[in-house]
Amino acid sequence: MRDYANHATDRPESQDVAITKIESAVVDGNFEWNLVKVHTDAGVTGVGEAYRGGGVPDLIEYTNRFLVGENPLDVERLFRYIVQEMSGHGGTTGKVVTAASGIEIALWDAAGKILDLPVYQLLGSKYRDRVRIYCDCHAGEAYAVDEGGFTEYADADAYTPEAYAAEAERVVDMGFDAIKFDLDMEMDNDPDPHNGRLSNSAIRHKVAVVEAVRDAIGYDVDLAFDCHWDYTVESAKRLARKLEPYDLMWLEDPVPPEETEAQKQVAQATSTPTATGENRFRVHELTELLDEYAVDIATPDPTTLGGLAESKRVADRAEERYIPFSPHNVCSPVGTMACVHLCAAIPNADVLEYHALEVDWWEDLISREEPIIQDGYIDVPTASGLGIELDDSVVAEHLLEGTSGFN
Repeated sequence: MRDYANHATDRPESQDVAITKIESAVVDGNFEWNLVKVHTDAGVTGVGEAYRGGGVPDLIEYTNRFLVGENPLDVERLFRYIVQEMSGHGGTTGKVVTAASGIEIALWDAAGKILDLPVYQLLGSKYRDRVRIYCDCHAGEAYAVDEGGFTEYADADAYTPEAYAAEAERVVDMGFDAIKFDLDMEMDNDPDPHNGRLSNSAIRHKVAVVEAVRDAIGYDVDLAFDCHWDYTVESAKRLARKLEPYDLMWLEDPVPPEETEAQKQVAQATSTPTATGENRFRVHELTELLDEYAVDIATPDPTTLGGLAESKRVADRAEERYIPFSPHNVCSPVGTMACVHLCAAIPNADVLEYHALEVDWWEDLISREEPIIQDGYIDVPTASGLGIELDDSVVAEHLLEGTSGFN
């Protein structure tokens, strides 16, 4: 078996650095944000974020067994080392890759700080000085998040076209010119909650929602809707065709994520652009999707896909096929700023998701003099690493109950 720990070690003294500890903390935001710190003997600490979900912090901590003593500048080698070392744990996909993604981002931050370069420069280039953001919205005041981070609707008024339209106007007035709503609803379960087939009345209601939002904000604002993998191929086709007059930015995940041919059938049956990718891991699981033109906009999540370098590999394949790349992002400011560096470094980056409108302390998690998002954009930091520093007091204040956080 190939030994990923056996590597060239000859380098200048200033770059002879070692990892001393890797630790994690779970911040209880609108989702559980899995934060990572990589400590080094150079007095530099890199910060990163892995996608939400249980089990990930344990896997992050596990890597101390074999990453301590390794050089944090070897970012891509160490990502491969994690996957190889934990391949017996299902390491080529799933939560191991998610944990490795968070560590990989923290390694880029540490490497940038050690070399005094921003992460986008380490990734190879800078195409833009700011990244356009789309705001993920939820309809009406009835929207809430329960303790597990899942969406709840307190009453049926949240599903009315008027509620969607009112929220759309409010968010656009905040400066965003690209927004997204969920389009999957409780009524989708009628008359059968299991077969994924949409009734005519459900489709008519969705069309009414989209029409109301368009009437409220016009066509100069980019508008997307997310279906969360709920529908059959025929229902997805019917819905997408009905939405063609409304010039959507995209219709996201209308069918389950695993089957590429199903994605292709929907994408090629309608002029409504389709988007998918957040449930796939590493470049291997997206290559066929891109090769077959089974998606119009690629939306993988760098904090679960495999980190920034792996995401760049996916973006390169998408760019070769003239497919835009818009990262899925439900992260704290840490993962968000990592995605900003990624979007700065790739030519085909489009809009980046922001999904924490209801968290009024979201920006407080990192130390920053100016607001992170201004007029619907995030400026690309020019400082070394990710250009951010965690506010550990805010992390401690919002730790997930029952967890200990960073030492």
